[in-house]
Amino acid sequence: MMLLAILLPFLSFMVRGKVLTGIVCLILQITLIGWLPAAIWAVLSLNNERADRRNDKLIKAMRKNQK
Repeated sequence: MMLLAILLPFLSFMVRGKVLTGIVCLILQITLIGWLPAAIWAVLSLNNERADRRNDKLIKAMRKNQK
């Protein structure tokens, strides 16, 4: 998924179900100068999504142990 975010940033968003964001990223990616910011945006978004899932998992585990 990380390779996809670097090579085809807009497709990374589309695969994760963020269609509107993917379209905006595609418009940014069409320009040669905009490809690098689009790739960085896609990678950061992917990392944030992974961190959110990890945090949710930790919160659920903590709540389970408190009961």
